[in-house]
Amino acid sequence: MPRLFAFLLFTCVWLSCENSPQEVAEVIEQSENAVETIKEVDILYSEKAHVKVRLTAPELYRYKVDTPYLEFPKGIKLLFFDDSLQVTGTLTANYAIRRERAQKTILKDNVVWKNAKKNEQLDTEELIWNEQTHKITSDKFVKITTDTESLTGQGFEADQDFSHYKIKKITGTFRVKKGEF
Repeated sequence: MPRLFAFLLFTCVWLSCENSPQEVAEVIEQSENAVETIKEVDILYSEKAHVKVRLTAPELYRYKVDTPYLEFPKGIKLLFFDDSLQVTGTLTANYAIRRERAQKTILKDNVVWKNAKKNEQLDTEELIWNEQTHKITSDKFVKITTDTESLTGQGFEADQDFSHYKIKKITGTFRVKKGEF
């Protein structure tokens, strides 16, 4: 009797787990349509008819899910331009992800920003761009190198155009002009 009961229970559980071919096809279609893959990405962003940024990447995944996002698994490069189309800066990273609804972009792994006009370079392992506050932040180790200084610290905050920035918990060597203190 216990064997018969166990057999019937197993049979009921097994039969109740079966999906119809239509249900299986719908799940497969949803998963296939959830991701778009784009190779050799080259996008220009403009503002008031002026090109401001050129984004290039070897590969882009666009996830069309409840909380959509873009992923750059093989890295990203951004060129920033002034109104005369002169490059004012570059930003590269080995990985990036953009959360569309949150309007945040996270750049990770060997993040390097270069300011062509000021000849400055920032190196870190992570930067977060918040499009709503127009701020770029990091709580990771950062290093800023100029012609005369090398500043390091833990944490960073800047305007989105990197025109003004501050390093939190600063260390390093820097030049101070006489009479500045």
